Amino acid sequence: MVQSSLVSTNAVCCWIPLFALRCEAARQPDLTSQPHALLAPELTRRMWQVSPIARREGVRPGMTVGQAIGLCPTLRLLEPDPVHYEQEFSALVAALGSISPAIEPVEEGKVFVGVDGLEGLYGEVENVIAVIKEVAGGSRLGWGRGKFIAATAARRAKPGQAVIVRPEDEKPFLAAQSISVLPLDPDTHRRLRLLGIKTLGKLAALPEDAVTSQFGSEGKKIWRLAAGLTIEPVKGSVAPEPIRATLTFYSAVADRTMIARALGQLVDRALKHPRRLGWRVQALRSSAALENGASWVAAGVLKDPSADRERLLAPLLLRLEQAPPLGAVERLTLELTGFVPGTQELQLFARDAAAAARAGRRRALRAAATEISTRLRRPMLYHVIEIEPWSRLPERRYALIDFDP
Repeated sequence: MVQSSLVSTNAVCCWIPLFALRCEAARQPDLTSQPHALLAPELTRRMWQVSPIARREGVRPGMTVGQAIGLCPTLRLLEPDPVHYEQEFSALVAALGSISPAIEPVEEGKVFVGVDGLEGLYGEVENVIAVIKEVAGGSRLGWGRGKFIAATAARRAKPGQAVIVRPEDEKPFLAAQSISVLPLDPDTHRRLRLLGIKTLGKLAALPEDAVTSQFGSEGKKIWRLAAGLTIEPVKGSVAPEPIRATLTFYSAVADRTMIARALGQLVDRALKHPRRLGWRVQALRSSAALENGASWVAAGVLKDPSADRERLLAPLLLRLEQAPPLGAVERLTLELTGFVPGTQELQLFARDAAAAARAGRRRALRAAATEISTRLRRPMLYHVIEIEPWSRLPERRYALIDFDP
């Protein structure tokens, strides 16, 4: 689980706006000819992502269902499937990883690719862009020194096209851009507009000290970005293999208490995994396949990594309380995705004789289970776990999950 970092000064930004909506359009090609919108994953039932056709009818993100239908009676509403979107984005990141080892995902639909050294493999910049286009599909691509210039270039590109900003072209390119490309809070953006500063060129023409005195440390940051003095490199990393635990319900479950108990069972199983010994968990996520074909996702990043059950469970239960699944759950999955080394004492305990013996037994069980599955061509070993002990029906009290030693 040791992580290594890779840094690249030159970057390509691959950007696919409305990524989730694009995923739905790929699954349902008939959507391209009609107005449609994705509902928000929360219970508010508001518009999340809106297609260009629906936008022309006046539909905007954040509107309620009633408002949107009132403006566009033919609007087609889609239930979100965040698990599918994550899978598609992971596939894109993996494909880009076959081109460059320095990959830095930012959000779904936006990822930076470090391209230092790729010209030695593929030749001119245009050749490198062509290789990335082969795996990035209709992405908008931007090439430049540092992530800010690359991202700004991607915003100016058309779908499936690239904008290349060479070092000698950086200053005139940045000078012509609107201040909206800067990472500004609404108040700072309003103040700059009131001062008549609408482009990066006008901002960079001001003295750095004057901007800093007016806007503080944020002013210094945005002035250096506008002047092209901040070159933020792409920082890739080798992600560890996640630890995964899955539970399939005998019948779909909608009760939050039962789902919370199931999450606790999955956290317990994941913490007992041999690869987790000696490591603390920093990031985890849970996903659920719902009865209506949609999905639900909860994720958490711990400020202080931990191996404590309750601390790992807390962000998942908070998400379950604030934005529960919009349907009955058929399958629940937990993944531990980020790790940091434990204390020296934890690592010593992880290497003691008892832990080594347990790890050896689990390896033997895993080999036996694999051999059985190979011979019979389907899994035949299961765990029985307690789900709803107070129920009078046996099939409600217990659930079967695949045996994963």
